[in-house]
Amino acid sequence: MSEKNTIPMAPETASAACCGDDCCGGTKATAVAVKTADVKSPETLAPTADPRAVVREKYGAVAQGGSCGCGCCGAEADDASALAALGYTDEQRAAIPEGADLGLGCGNPLAHAELKAGETVLDLGSGGGIDCFLAAREVGAGGHVIGVDMTPAMLERARVNKAKVNAANVEFRLGEIEHLPVADASVDAIISNCVVNLSPDKPQVFREALRALKPGGRLVVSDLVLTRSLSDELRRNVDLYVGCVAGASRKEEYLQLMRDAGFRDVRILEERGYAVGMENLPAGGPEREAFSAVVSVKVRAIRPH
Repeated sequence: MSEKNTIPMAPETASAACCGDDCCGGTKATAVAVKTADVKSPETLAPTADPRAVVREKYGAVAQGGSCGCGCCGAEADDASALAALGYTDEQRAAIPEGADLGLGCGNPLAHAELKAGETVLDLGSGGGIDCFLAAREVGAGGHVIGVDMTPAMLERARVNKAKVNAANVEFRLGEIEHLPVADASVDAIISNCVVNLSPDKPQVFREALRALKPGGRLVVSDLVLTRSLSDELRRNVDLYVGCVAGASRKEEYLQLMRDAGFRDVRILEERGYAVGMENLPAGGPEREAFSAVVSVKVRAIRPH
């Protein structure tokens, strides 16, 4: 059977990603900064900088309800139409506690996770907990869901959301997805939503995911990947990095990294254009060019027995 089963989809039509009217110099526009003549030059990553420190800072601000710093990946928080565009059903949207959706996703990994009652699920980069709470409903009281996030403010918010719905079968742990705080071969399924692209060490992420999975377990990720390479200047753009674009891998490279880690049956189940907020970017500008180079994919892979 072929390892690649690509299903072209219509472009996303969800609303723009910034969190307020003051985002990016006064324009409620997109996941990256809208550059105008009177807006300062884009912040750039130093060659030796760890992007995770920047990501932790920006997403910590989101968790605390501050300006998104134009680093959100999806639509505005608690935007029902955006969630629908990302593939969440009416039933799922109704079950999400207020405050769990921070507008940071680029798809719905649960659509292909095929979770079963009693399973243990691990969410890489769990944010406000949206996918953890939905997974908890599927695995039931006999199952267990573990959310891992490296941002303390995100964990605090997720735990507040957990209390709102009394999700006894969910827990949140502080940790990096490159160094997961879980035992070997301890989970049945791993999900992730627009997070792996933020890691500067994706091979290590996939090796850790393989380690954590039980033999025969599955990894299902929704993520952004590049269809063409970006310039070095754009890849160092902080807004584009935190916006889930500059750190993304080329599509075929992303799949190969999974295979190299030891996964089998690696396949794209859905692929669609990602045009969230692009219409608000200056025509011909480098940010629009960068966003036109990414697509949203849902990828499934299996740990061999």
